[in-house]
Amino acid sequence: MRAAPTILHLDMDAFYASAEQAAKPSLRGKAVVVGGLGPRGVVATASYEARRLGVHSAMPTAQARRLAPNAAYLVPRFALYRTVSDQVMELLGRLSPLVEPLSLDEAFVDLEAGGVADDAESARVMGEQLRAAIHAVTGLSGSVGLAGSKMLAKIASEEAKPDGLLLIEPGTERELLAPMPVRILPGVGPATGDHLRRAGMTTVQDLAEAGEAELVRLVGRAHGVSLYRMALGLDDRPVVAERDAKSVSVEDTFDIDLHDRVRVRTEVERLAGRCVERLRAAQRSGRTVVLKVRRYDFSTLTRSETLRGPTDDPTVVREAAARLLEAVDTTGGVRLLGVGVTGLADFTQEDLFAQAADARHAAEAEAEAQEGTAVDGGTTDTGATVEETAPESAELPSARRWPAGHDVRHAVHGHGWVQGSGVGRVTVRFEEPGDEPGRVRTFRIDDPELSPADPLPLVRDPADYSSWPASLPKSRSGPVSSAGGESSP
Repeated sequence: MRAAPTILHLDMDAFYASAEQAAKPSLRGKAVVVGGLGPRGVVATASYEARRLGVHSAMPTAQARRLAPNAAYLVPRFALYRTVSDQVMELLGRLSPLVEPLSLDEAFVDLEAGGVADDAESARVMGEQLRAAIHAVTGLSGSVGLAGSKMLAKIASEEAKPDGLLLIEPGTERELLAPMPVRILPGVGPATGDHLRRAGMTTVQDLAEAGEAELVRLVGRAHGVSLYRMALGLDDRPVVAERDAKSVSVEDTFDIDLHDRVRVRTEVERLAGRCVERLRAAQRSGRTVVLKVRRYDFSTLTRSETLRGPTDDPTVVREAAARLLEAVDTTGGVRLLGVGVTGLADFTQEDLFAQAADARHAAEAEAEAQEGTAVDGGTTDTGATVEETAPESAELPSARRWPAGHDVRHAVHGHGWVQGSGVGRVTVRFEEPGDEPGRVRTFRIDDPELSPADPLPLVRDPADYSSWPASLPKSRSGPVSSAGGESSP
């Protein structure tokens, strides 16, 4: 624990939905839901307008449609989100060499290591400046938590949402945490929370009063000791600039259960190829191949095979995944498949048993790359945190060829985005970031003048942040948030 609240946690507000609203003038101030749109789709992010209607992340999209039938339902555009995330992370990198990204929209920053804050007031000023810089550069809002530890900084940013700042003064942790529910603590999920509730512990204060020995008896030594320390507000974890990935994986959820065994194997091999692409992009190799199969009855099986050495060879991973599939009963149907690689290393070891098949699989991989990642019946890529959608051939259903919310370009009307498609037609709204809401037009799905396009950057006219931050912020007079903190307007 630090004597000054110089650990900052940034969490962008409703990131995917907010980015879509910033990019699409007609959606500003309206309910927006981003996620999978198929029968088994799940909400990734909902705008605050949609949240007021009861929609939240991880909710089935079908349920969200019942709660908010007039909301805009969009398929994620990861190219846009990554671009905006890069802008935000670049701003964080100016504050400190110690930036620990947790996802596209969330990160820890060690302000003390960057020399931009050394006490509560300078940390608060820098947090406010950061929020202003993010809004100026991206048009989006983020919530900031400041504390003497990572755990408390993250709790503070959650309490500050939306679009706020909360600073927890060191020494006030126990008072702040005491009335909070146990689920606020890292590592306390639904199962552990329910177990503690049955033992009569529903608040953090209950955990602190129970004592370490009782918590060890209830949840085991490692978890019990950790829970007790967190209940006292103790957390000595440093901000780590490079977070080492433990595994690389790709999953697909199918709108319609797969029954054809040949089709299942084809999907496993395709996923293995994509998994290796991610492995190579991370410049890593792995020793253990893992197959995940979720069956029609929601039972989930995992199988693994450890290789003789680390590899990033697509043939090796494909063949290992196929062997693992042979030991799995897929009778009744398969709703999800996943392939992953664990035991990561920074080097590869040649696998002699894979050499004979290299040429054949190289040709297959090239054909797969041209066809995209989706298949008949619909797939959902959850290899990141939510679904990714790739371009598809004209023979596939229009809703999958023209995903709702994705960018298009028309030879006459210019840049727009798909509002919806079906019955051989696609409806497009033509507008760009920074414009007024645009006009809507409908075309045949095979209109030769209409084609998919890349997302446009969010148009901003920011102040000059090229030299920000110039130096340690000067302390200002006035009260500083303490104990419960202070939310900014």
